[in-house]
Amino acid sequence: MNERIKRIVIAGAGQAGATVAFGLREGGFDGEIALIGEESHLPYERPQLSKEMLRPASAELRLIKARAEFERHGIQLSLGRKVVRTDASLRQVLLDDGGAITFDRLVIATGVNPRQLPATVADPARVRYLRTVEDARKLRVDLEGGEPIAIVGGGVIGLEVAAAARALGCQVTVIESADRLMSRSVDDVVSRYLDRVHAREGVDVRYGVQVTGPFEDGRLTLSDGSSVAARVLVVGIGVTPNVGGFDDLGITDAAGVRVDAYGQTAIDGIFAAGDIASQPAGSAFGRIETWANARDHALNVVRNLLGESVRYESPVWFWSDQGRTNLQVVGNATCGTRVIRGDGSGAAFSIFWLDEGGHVTGCSSVNSPKDMAVARRWVKQGNRVDPRHLADSGIPLRNCVL
Repeated sequence: MNERIKRIVIAGAGQAGATVAFGLREGGFDGEIALIGEESHLPYERPQLSKEMLRPASAELRLIKARAEFERHGIQLSLGRKVVRTDASLRQVLLDDGGAITFDRLVIATGVNPRQLPATVADPARVRYLRTVEDARKLRVDLEGGEPIAIVGGGVIGLEVAAAARALGCQVTVIESADRLMSRSVDDVVSRYLDRVHAREGVDVRYGVQVTGPFEDGRLTLSDGSSVAARVLVVGIGVTPNVGGFDDLGITDAAGVRVDAYGQTAIDGIFAAGDIASQPAGSAFGRIETWANARDHALNVVRNLLGESVRYESPVWFWSDQGRTNLQVVGNATCGTRVIRGDGSGAAFSIFWLDEGGHVTGCSSVNSPKDMAVARRWVKQGNRVDPRHLADSGIPLRNCVL
């Protein structure tokens, strides 16, 4: 690596930030590494916040690495601190405690924040968002009370919270402005399946409505004039990029910190990794908000920091555990030619998506991890398949490839 690079500063101590830090050491970088995190905790796995930590047998916080590992690898931690301003000309980040850290390379990995409801809708003391371990622990206490809750948003977070709340005996109402669940990520077949799953568990889903009235006296008013009973209101209506310390650099857009295919911003020596990165996607740019992207994109940034020139080309993949249902999605699972493998109304099935040439571009699998393992490989490799064979679950997947 270039000898001039003596210190790399990483702003953000989540999955992406920690992955960059350890990846640099594993790649042979022997300079200083400073990792700055807004939370006081060591970096931890975020998927557990809406999964294990809300279940009846609640799990302990799962760290990415123990403190001893940070010390052994010589990674300097500044926890409970955040970057409030960056001076690119001086190569310096300024922290909220008045301190400053100079850098030769900067990696922005500050992630995203939950999109907020207007304060006029509900008393903030009764509204719950889910981003940090403190958020999860607070919500867990609410759920243990077994009282009614309302969840705004029928996406991954909202549905995982709904499943956890029902397992703890809560009355649950999900408020979804669209006409189906997870409409941005899956097709109507998967949406209908999820609707049936949650309905069987006793979840009341209200479609095509929004929260409009105040949340008071234990009731929440909706746009159709109806109301629902709730002790607390859980909000999962998307996220906004956490760009506060970098928005005066001219490298941000509506989605986050804009980068090229190598993770590099328009300012030499400043990179972005994970959720915060607004990445090229065809002729547009956008965020990829998944655990796998946070890890894989960070590792790709590491390679480029270490002097390689490697484009990031990892397909989108995520999973969601909703009660006894495991949903996994890879690639673009909402457009193209749809091929259903298995009974779409049954307990396990997969939906593959093909382009005009028969190449696999995406897949949604419900309780079908073996199908997904193959689908991820196909999407990455661009395999062509025979759609008739693919639709026949009696034919092994390996025999579907052309």
